[in-house]
Amino acid sequence: MRVALGIEYDGSGYVGWQQQKTGTGVQEAVEAALAKVADAVLETVCAGRTDAGVHAAGQVAHFDTPARRSTRGWLLGANANLPEDINVTWAALVDDEFHARFSACARTYRYVLLNRLSRSALFRQRAWWVHELLDEHAMRQAANLLVGEHDFSAFRAAGCQASTPVRQLTALTVNRHGQWLTITVTANAFLKHMVRNITGSLVAIGRGEKPPGWAQAVLDSRDRTAAGVTAPPHGLTLMSVRYPEGFGVPPGGGDTPGINVYDSLL
Repeated sequence: MRVALGIEYDGSGYVGWQQQKTGTGVQEAVEAALAKVADAVLETVCAGRTDAGVHAAGQVAHFDTPARRSTRGWLLGANANLPEDINVTWAALVDDEFHARFSACARTYRYVLLNRLSRSALFRQRAWWVHELLDEHAMRQAANLLVGEHDFSAFRAAGCQASTPVRQLTALTVNRHGQWLTITVTANAFLKHMVRNITGSLVAIGRGEKPPGWAQAVLDSRDRTAAGVTAPPHGLTLMSVRYPEGFGVPPGGGDTPGINVYDSLL
């Protein structure tokens, strides 16, 4: 059978989703936990390979196994064997045609910025602290210029292995919640470091170092060196993954509509 899982994790202690030669990947911990439930070695495929230090609220993965367990058994069994910073939020039996990566039609990431004079002890691994006052209105104007189908080479990491730099960015919002700013991005797929590079450029605009129209010039240049710095990974969270309804995966890949963990905490 093929099983799909919703997974959340704090990426602070991991080298990213994928297994690496040095350090522990989230994938390694998930597969070790599932192997104990299945009593066999198995391999997972995820919707998006998050980088070291990046978090997830709505990661989706699938695996194939001959082991027969209920969805409740997969969920509770996996969580009983996972470390506290990784958690399975739902499990579903899916058709063989379902693929966590290739069946996804949209992914949403959120970047969180703490914009105040003093840093935070509690959110040091969950938000990028920027002490200069940011102009969210200018950032919003710039963000609107990036929405649509474009060649995002200027926001692509040098080591990106994607076959094409063209992506369909359907939403890019900048919102302020007091001393907190959130940058939420939805696209069909993302290039390596794309959200972090866009964030770095928007912060440069928010600081007043560049005008809002600079975002368009950077996009048109298709030159990574023309854009801003790469924002640190710890402010980024994979919020949700969306699939066609026919696959029976929870709406949004498990993300609860209308609920934002940061809104509830701040």
